[in-house]
Amino acid sequence: MDARYLAEAPAILREFLGYMETVKGRSANAMNGYFIDLRLFFRFLLIQRGICKPSDDAFPDIKLVDLDLIKSVTLADLFEFMNYLKNERDNSNVARARKACSLRQFFHYLAEIAHKIDDNPAKNLSTPKLPSRVPKHLTLDQSIQLLQLPGQSKYPERDYCILTLLLNCGLRRAELAGLNRTDVRDDNTLRVIGKGNKERVLYLNEACQQALAAYLPKRPMEGVKDKKALFYGHTKERISLQGVHYIVKGYLKQVDGAEELSTHKLRHTAATLMYQQGGVDLLVLKEMLGHKNLGTTEIYTHTSNEQLRKAAESNPLAKMKTPSPTKKAKKSDED
Repeated sequence: MDARYLAEAPAILREFLGYMETVKGRSANAMNGYFIDLRLFFRFLLIQRGICKPSDDAFPDIKLVDLDLIKSVTLADLFEFMNYLKNERDNSNVARARKACSLRQFFHYLAEIAHKIDDNPAKNLSTPKLPSRVPKHLTLDQSIQLLQLPGQSKYPERDYCILTLLLNCGLRRAELAGLNRTDVRDDNTLRVIGKGNKERVLYLNEACQQALAAYLPKRPMEGVKDKKALFYGHTKERISLQGVHYIVKGYLKQVDGAEELSTHKLRHTAATLMYQQGGVDLLVLKEMLGHKNLGTTEIYTHTSNEQLRKAAESNPLAKMKTPSPTKKAKKSDED
């Protein structure tokens, strides 16, 4: 976690962050997110209580927040904060949902773990409804086009290997940047440390094995600043999250129709191709991607318009002809 944030945090917030890091195993990025969300709430609270006055020149000092102030928070305060986010900060539903989650985690810790407050005001704090979206991803043709691009780059073996692992293993950007040389095992498996420091082992297919075999002899050895790292940037430091983004984004801009996609969409692509075209079982896919809940993996069960069209046409009744209308027979005298 960013040391500057810890220096700014009041004691009660540092305790919560320490719990989330050491006990819950949250990543540094997640910790920074908790701090930023709760800092905004604390600033709002200090102004609402009249402890600090709003100013264009300086933000309220959140070190003024103590346990007595936290104990005074009600569900109504939290709803006012959510309204403030929507109406004055113009936060999206996604942004407000994340902040609501941070608040629930914080007050749950105080009430149920640390027992510093008697009642949890965030217990009934609802989350803004999020739209159900099909994750964007590359098509198979776009993926092939992407893999053909690194040949003329300054570091072709490295870049090709990065793209291959992302597209075949469904790695997160942080997981790829955190790979060590020793994580590539002799039995053609890859050790990955995912969210919450959870370890999983992935089997490397032939494409990954060949990409690694081509890259490893080119992997820098002299003058590197972290000898354990699998991938390095141009400064011979372990490749950073921003470095991975810069490399992948540069190639995506050269793929027709993929200019607006991000590095994370390669993870979506890997999952979608494995599920829809590879027939991988959903539970297996869940383990490969390192998802905690099956519901997260189910977003990849989406179907394309073409699949829906083919499904409709495959119905054995699809060729039935609509009967022509017949004239109603006249009643006979014998009826």
